[in-house]
Amino acid sequence: MSDKYDPHPAPAPLRPLPKLIFASRWLQLPLYLGLIAAQAVYVFHFWVELVHLLEAAFGSQTALQALISGIGYKVDAPITHLNETIIMLVVLALIDVVMISNLLIMVIVGGYETFVSRMNLEGHRDQPEWLDHVNASVLKVKLGTAIIGISSIHLLKTFINAANYTEKVLMWQTIIHITFLLSAVAIAYTDKLMSHHSNGVKH
Repeated sequence: MSDKYDPHPAPAPLRPLPKLIFASRWLQLPLYLGLIAAQAVYVFHFWVELVHLLEAAFGSQTALQALISGIGYKVDAPITHLNETIIMLVVLALIDVVMISNLLIMVIVGGYETFVSRMNLEGHRDQPEWLDHVNASVLKVKLGTAIIGISSIHLLKTFINAANYTEKVLMWQTIIHITFLLSAVAIAYTDKLMSHHSNGVKH
């Protein structure tokens, strides 16, 4: 009787301690659920600001003052109607919320897929394009890029409303943004070097 070769042999069962250590990855699940709750808070905040903007556009002074207070916009004379600067600052704030929400999705979906468990989304029509090749290095680069985008929006909001900030605040926000940019470039370059080294080892 000849034994048939099994190209996919069943994995050996894990010993108790490695099994416990490997199962500890599920401790991250409450963290991702917490981020989903934070995502819900951002959605609520987005709609509150959007409703205030629409109400202010139709002449609501209460909504207008809520917007002005929220964006930290100050002028010497009282503001009685929406102007271009206020609209631009509010829209940038809404874009900021969307970008942070996108960052949360990347962390939740990519982090769960990479560090906790497979989602088995292969072939699903709504599978994110980047998820089929995600790993810890790719996730770091994408997060770095997203943080730069968020920092850019914050910096643009600050420059538009520069009259209400000191030169020290403007300088430090610019320096921090440049630091984020250099950090993302360094992460991407390091990832490229590591990928090149891995490909060289495989060959």
